[in-house]
Amino acid sequence: MQNLFLKSLYPKPNYSTFLCFFSSVSSLTHSPSSNQSLSNFLIETLAFSEPRAVSICNRFPPSKTLQKPLAVVLFLRQFGLSDVQIQSSIRVFPNILFSDVEKTLKPKLQFFQDLGLTGPELGKFISKHSRILHDSLEEKWIPCINVIKKTLVNDKNNQDLIRVLLKSRWFVSNPESKLKRSIAFLESCGIVGSQLAMLLTSKPWLFFQKEQALRDLISRVLDMGFSVDSRMLVHAVHAVSGISGETFSRKVEVFRSFGFSMDECMDMFRRAPGILRPSEDKLKFKIDFFLNDAKLDRCALVSGPNCLAYSMENRVIPRYRVLQVIKSKRLLQKGPSFLFVLRLSEEEFLRKFISRFRDDGEELLGTYKGNPLDS
Repeated sequence: MQNLFLKSLYPKPNYSTFLCFFSSVSSLTHSPSSNQSLSNFLIETLAFSEPRAVSICNRFPPSKTLQKPLAVVLFLRQFGLSDVQIQSSIRVFPNILFSDVEKTLKPKLQFFQDLGLTGPELGKFISKHSRILHDSLEEKWIPCINVIKKTLVNDKNNQDLIRVLLKSRWFVSNPESKLKRSIAFLESCGIVGSQLAMLLTSKPWLFFQKEQALRDLISRVLDMGFSVDSRMLVHAVHAVSGISGETFSRKVEVFRSFGFSMDECMDMFRRAPGILRPSEDKLKFKIDFFLNDAKLDRCALVSGPNCLAYSMENRVIPRYRVLQVIKSKRLLQKGPSFLFVLRLSEEEFLRKFISRFRDDGEELLGTYKGNPLDS
């Protein structure tokens, strides 16, 4: 019954739409120069360059026919892949051209569709990882997906699962064993539950790298003063995993250039690991603003470094300008701490510093909503 249903969804391909490029079906399927026919097919149908088409064709013996390439392209189009995505899929894994549509491709694509990977996302996924269409569902994909699902918590409609699929490096061998080993190690370091799920969703490649690389990363973070029982450990892993040791040192030097000691730099990082994510130029701009425009003491920045992780354009500068207007109009007897203002939610900020001032509310709102980088 299921086979009948699938056949109704994906009827037998009509090859005639492609045969306009060639003189006859017979010449395509039996000609000794069928590699030239395949090359022409790739060029005319999928806009391959001639050198790339020839390079791909040289991978296959001349006895290959066009029956399977025709069927594969039609099938992938029916599944919603664009010609650009099909071209990319072939570049990544040329053997896909001679795959069996019914036995090899259809079950895999149907599996990923059932997980919720559809439309452009499915095309993007397959175009980058077409090699996986030759992997076994039972031996590789179903066990691996089950491990991911078990790790992700409160994953509605498989949205986090899809993020993991799209971000992961699926060309690794034995992904299930690598995934299980990484999860067990991270759990032994105290990264469990929702924190483990967050790390898997945001940095899935960490879970599929070599075991020693993950251990080295954790050791590097622990050497910075974090402990395995700290709730900040996962945030440090997230931040440090994206930068090299050299880049980390350069960012520390940015802080040092403003007079912070090495101990103060490390203290700020332990309090707010995310402060190292911005580029060096953005980091320098942020520190300069807080010290020289907002007139914060260095000790205030050391004790409250989270402010450096806020968006300057959408949060810091707009709120600073509102406070400047309030100060110039003397709307408050005593001005609030700028760091306190930054911590407020959007709703709280609007209520406390805009809506309450009825006579000046329109001006304050205009200041807040205006271009935050205008001088």
